[in-house]
Amino acid sequence: MVRKEISYILPFLITLLLFSSCGRNKYKVEGTSSITSLDGKMLFLKVFQNDGQWITVDSAEVIHVFFHMEGPVDSVRMVTLYMDDEGIMPVVLESGKIKVTLSNEQLMAKGTPLNDALYEFIEKRNSLELQLDEVDRKEARMVLDGANLEDIHEQLNKESEDLLKEMNDYVKGFIAENYENVLGPSVFMMLCSTLPYPMMTPQIEDIMRTAPTSFKENFFVKDFLSKAKENMQLIEEQKRLSAAGSAN
Repeated sequence: MVRKEISYILPFLITLLLFSSCGRNKYKVEGTSSITSLDGKMLFLKVFQNDGQWITVDSAEVIHVFFHMEGPVDSVRMVTLYMDDEGIMPVVLESGKIKVTLSNEQLMAKGTPLNDALYEFIEKRNSLELQLDEVDRKEARMVLDGANLEDIHEQLNKESEDLLKEMNDYVKGFIAENYENVLGPSVFMMLCSTLPYPMMTPQIEDIMRTAPTSFKENFFVKDFLSKAKENMQLIEEQKRLSAAGSAN
C-alpha cells in the first residue's frame, strides 16, 4: 500500500518541481507609460550581439498605458527597450517581475536585484551631473552679485573638481562591485560611449588595474581595449613624427 502511494506521489512531486523551476526562471515585464504618444505603439526588448546586430528578444503593444512581456530566462542579459529604431532605456533581463515606468520625467526599471542596482546607480550619477550643472549656473549668479572673478573661479573650480572626483570614484566603485555580473561590463561600456573614440583614459586605466580576467575577457570590453590601445599607439606615433619633423 505504501509503495503504491509513493508511486502516485513521485510523478506529482516531479511535476511540481518542474513547474516551480520554470516559475523561478521566468522574467515578467509589467510596464506603464504616461506618454500618450506611446499608446498603440509596439515596444521591443533587444540585445546587442557580438556581430554588431540588434536582435529582438520580446515585444509588446502599449494598450491603455500598459504593456506586458514575459518569457524564460536562460541567462541574465542586459537588453535595451526600443520603440521602432529608437533605444529608450536599458533593462536587465533576469528572473522575477520587472516593473518598467515610462514618463517624460522618469525612465525606470525596478523590482529585481540587478535592475534595482542599475537604476539606483543611474539616479545617483544623474544627481551628481545636475550638481555639476548647478556649479555653472552658480558662476553666473555670483558674477551678477558682483563677486570677484578670481575668487569665483577658485571656489567653483574646487567645487567642480570635488564633484568630478566623487562621480568618477562612484562609477569606478560601482563597476568594481559588479565586475562578475552584467552590470560591470555594461556600465563600463556606457562610460566608454561618452568618449569621442576608443582611448585609454586615467579612469579607464584605473578600472582595468583591479579588474579580474573574466571582466577583461568580456567580448565588448576586450574589443574596446584593443581599439583604444591601437588608437593610443597611433597618437604616440603621430606625436613622434611631428616632433621629428619639428626638429628637422
